Amino acid sequence: MQIERHTGFNGLRKALSMNPDELIELIRNSGLTGRGGAHFPTWKKLSLARSSQGEKIVVCDAEESEPGTFKDRFILEKNPLIVVEGIAIASHIIEARQAIIYLRGEYSFLEEGIRKAIEEYNKLFGDINIHLIISGGGYICGEETAILNSLEGKRPNPRNKPPFPVEKGYMDKPTLVNNVETLAMLPLIILGDYDPDLRLFSISGNVEKPGVYEARLGITLGELIARAKPIGNPRAVLLGASGGVLRYDPNLVLTMDNIERLGGMLGMNTLIIINDEQDLLQVFKHIAEFFVHESCGLCTPCREGNPRIVDIMEKIIDGTATSRDISLLERLAKYIADTSMCGLGKASTKWLLTALKYFPEVFSNAKSNN
Repeated sequence: MQIERHTGFNGLRKALSMNPDELIELIRNSGLTGRGGAHFPTWKKLSLARSSQGEKIVVCDAEESEPGTFKDRFILEKNPLIVVEGIAIASHIIEARQAIIYLRGEYSFLEEGIRKAIEEYNKLFGDINIHLIISGGGYICGEETAILNSLEGKRPNPRNKPPFPVEKGYMDKPTLVNNVETLAMLPLIILGDYDPDLRLFSISGNVEKPGVYEARLGITLGELIARAKPIGNPRAVLLGASGGVLRYDPNLVLTMDNIERLGGMLGMNTLIIINDEQDLLQVFKHIAEFFVHESCGLCTPCREGNPRIVDIMEKIIDGTATSRDISLLERLAKYIADTSMCGLGKASTKWLLTALKYFPEVFSNAKSNN
């Protein structure tokens, strides 16, 4: 796999011999975008952070809480050195002298390997203080400003933007927040070993061999899932909890544009396969309950809207839902998506909007009972 290459800190050595502006241009030409789901151009975030004034911080977002997603865990387990190297390169570019790895609490078993990687960096370089912080947990902690609040000892609510973290982040200092995989790509780009079309896919669900698979964008869903050996007849594919749900189509070409055209979001390349033996209504209800449980409670649309969705899903399951309930379900989904404060809230009903579109029979069967 591309991500398992051991660079021996040669990417960092080369980066230290280059002008930061040259490095930003190199990253720009690579086409790298954030691998945490938002796909914001990495070079642009680096450039904005570099142009900010004052003491700067780099934060590595290792709070990987999206259901069915475990690619960052794989990277940190198999090659933590390349993540530390990427952090050091980003720090060099924006002229930061402090960095933080914000690690999901459930990933604490990775702590020893990460600390060893930091120690190895310190022996060879050591001009940047890299701290490892274990997260208190929570889906919302994956949102970049919620991470900052958590690091400051506050409740991990998202912040209003602007100002953006690159202007005013951790302790009001300019802060670059990037995902594990994004930072791990930097050494490969600098060494010329980066393939922009390669992606890590987390595959789980009704498959015999769940795991992380490396494939190029443009592969068909059928080709990719065949590697994981599907169990039974695949019916649906969940793109994590927040990426939507699509009908299983083995000929679907996996690119960001294709998935977006269908109303979904490839995001962190998460694929949860659901076969025709599963009760989709129960699956959908579990997703709705997940967002109720993980809502930070700060904004009204997400805090109040998602519990109403659970209520209606329960009515559909027990056969008491009316056509008015189904209509309300769609209106709620759109309202929450349009008016929630943060990106996580806005994506909390993508599963429902796509489910209503691609699995109308699940809901129409429920309506026919009334």
